[in-house]
Amino acid sequence: MRIEEIVSKALERVNNDRYILSLAVGQRADELSKGAKPLLENVTIKNMKYTDIAMHEIANGLLNIEGLEPKEN
Repeated sequence: MRIEEIVSKALERVNNDRYILSLAVGQRADELSKGAKPLLENVTIKNMKYTDIAMHEIANGLLNIEGLEPKEN
């Protein structure tokens, strides 16, 4: 999947609010950098940046973002 598609999907999850998305990605990337376990079950995670992992997690609905209702797939 291309990055544009991933970002678009992640934006849909946060009601198209880029500010909330950037905060969520930043916070999750920080958690990952401090040792949090990625929620993705992908073999290529070793080659991904923390922000990319966070974006994928949000796009796939693996993270609940406080203050937003979870959206169904």
